[in-house]
Parts: sequence; C-alpha cells; structure tokens
Amino acid sequence: MEYMTVNEASQKWGVSARRVQILCAQGRVKGAMRFGPVWKIPQSAILPNARRGDEPLPMPRKSPFLDMTDLYNKPGGARECAEMLINHPEAHALFEAQIAYRRGEIERVYDRARYFLSAHSGFYAIIGGSMLLAFCALWRGDIELWREAKKHLFEAPCDTEEKRDILSLSIAIIDSSVYYNSDFPEWFETGNFEILPPDSHPAAKVYYAKLLYMAAFGVATKQLEFQGVQGLSLMRILPYTIEPMLSQAVVDQTVIPEICLRLSCAVAYYNSGNKDKAIAYIDKAVALALADRLYGTLAEHIRHFDGLLEERIAATDAYAAAEVMKLYERYIAGRSALSREIESKSIATNLTRRERECAKLAAFGFNLNEIGKMLHISPSSVQQALQRVYSKTRISGKDELPHIL
Repeated sequence: MEYMTVNEASQKWGVSARRVQILCAQGRVKGAMRFGPVWKIPQSAILPNARRGDEPLPMPRKSPFLDMTDLYNKPGGARECAEMLINHPEAHALFEAQIAYRRGEIERVYDRARYFLSAHSGFYAIIGGSMLLAFCALWRGDIELWREAKKHLFEAPCDTEEKRDILSLSIAIIDSSVYYNSDFPEWFETGNFEILPPDSHPAAKVYYAKLLYMAAFGVATKQLEFQGVQGLSLMRILPYTIEPMLSQAVVDQTVIPEICLRLSCAVAYYNSGNKDKAIAYIDKAVALALADRLYGTLAEHIRHFDGLLEERIAATDAYAAAEVMKLYERYIAGRSALSREIESKSIATNLTRRERECAKLAAFGFNLNEIGKMLHISPSSVQQALQRVYSKTRISGKDELPHIL
C-alpha cells in the first residue's frame, strides 16, 4: 500500500496539516498509522465528513468565490477541479454550484445554495451560498428570495475585521448586479485590495472592473459627474486600467476572471467605437467560456453588445449561441422584474438591435447626425428608431434612456 505524509494529505484535502493530525489522532482517517511523531496515511484515504460539534472545515482557498481562484486554472477543467475537491465536501459542493451558475443551471444552483444555508458551514461557504441565492433571485426576478439572500449574508459569522470587509464587499456586489450604487467600501473604490486575503483578489479585480464600467457608463450618460471628466473619455481609458488586471489573470491561470475581464475590456472598446478591438477580446473570452459550456456568464453580458456578442458566439458554435440566447431571455426578464421591484425601473427587453444601438448612443449625448454617421444610416432613420424606443418603453425622452438600457 502507498502512503502519504500529513503535509501531502493537507494539500490533497485542502485543510491544514494540524487538522489532518487531529483527525488521525481521533482515529477518523481509515488506515492511518503513527510511527513516533510521524503519521503515514494511505493514498486512498479520504477526508472524513464533519460530525456534529466539529468546527467547520476551512475552504481550500480563503474566498467565497472558489470558481474565481487558481483552483480552476485550465479551460475545460471544471470537472477535473471538482474531482480534486471531492474530499472536501463543502468546497466541492460550492465549486460545483458556482460552475452550475456560470452555465446558467439556475435550479441546480438554488438547491446547492439551500444546502450551504442549512449545513454546518464556515464563513466563506455561507457567503458563497448567500450570493448564489441572490443570483438565483436575480435570474428569477424574485424579490422575496433576494431579501432572504441578503438576510443570510448579514447572519454570516464575522469574527474578524477581514471577514467584515468581505461581507460589506459581497453585499455591494449583489446590489450592483441590479442597480448602480455608492455602497462599495471606500478601500475598494480606490482599488486597494490589501485588506483582502490574496485568494480573494482575482474576484475583487473582476468586480472592480465592473464598478469602473458602471462609473464610465454613468459619466457617458450624465448620471454621474467627475470634475474634468465627461462624455466617453472615461470609457475610452477604461481598458488601460483593466488590461494589467487581465494580464495578471492570465499569469495566475484564473480562468473565470480572465473571461470576465476580457468581456469588460471588450464592452469598453465597443462603446468607444473600436469594434475590431472589441471582437478580439470577445473571441478569446468566448473560446475560454465554451470549453466548459459557461453559457450563463456569456448570457449575462449579451445586452452590453447590441447583438455583437451573439454574432461572435454563433461564428464559433451555432448551438452554443442558441443556448446562450435562451438563457439571456430568462436572465433579462428576471433582472428587469427585480429592477422594477427594487427601483421601480424597467430594463427594456423588447428593443431590436438597431433601436438599442440608437438609444445607447443618444444616451451618450450624440445627436441624430452623429448617430447616423456612426451606424451608417440616415438621421431620419435614427429619429424613427428613437421614437419606437420611446413608444415601446413609455418614456418621454432621451433623458430617461439610461434607465431602460
């Protein structure tokens, strides 16, 4: 029989060496033998399940976003990663639930989230489960489920300042998935992630990029004001901030952050009028996502590209494009319903690609002639498209356009 050391078992199971020693001393690791101060553990041994009264087992990474850590470091490697976590029940279930969310398998996500919120779970598992429940509420348009998810977040056991910081960031992330808010912690708004455990940095960069995009969109549509910044100027420089984070994601081999950051870069380029650059980033993100059928992540980004993302997916895999669009219809309906409940605002779900293009450019402050030149159509065609937008969404003019996009 082949054996492993305490340190090797610690790395394999994702728990501390001290935890392995305690389990061996309690006789809970089948076949483990002690020779003086050294434990010999069978290679086939598995991590014992937690029993009543045990402390919750720690996550193998100090982050509620296991799918965004370097655990998942190879495109198409989700199953392999899940198998690697099989001896750590909570981490295994959390990772599988997060991958299910990335795939748009919302009912499966819901069931797993319920498991975390009823099991004897630790802080990171509870935070992860609560956020998954909130994302289920987003896709379902369920305000009561949304409130329940936030209630569970507030009940997470925060016994350190670090955990309280992660909690406040998690709440802000959930809120920002429905509306722009100013509730992000001040340290996060400046991009200072030093107070977070390193395992949480990849996810923090993804949500920081989203925060920057919301700010750039807010400036472009005159919903936000920053001294000396106006129009698309912030949108145009956004890739220069995201690019270094993207490069680090590539170096760190964190697949999900790389996909999300590439799409964030792409939407900034697209809104700035650089379609060719946007396509280059989209195509790479699509290739990474399709390797594990991460259709849900692509679906959540569809609305930012006015049909371009759908086109690029179809150019690679027509079946995948059809599946992504099915998920998008469900996602945008749920998100719009939740937005109505929370902010009394409705995201337009019935606009054509041309109508959406015209509406967004008008929201950015371009006039009819400028929009016509950018889209290669006449000013009168732009005017007609905008009139259809106003009629479909029942808004009175272009000042209200940012609220329905």
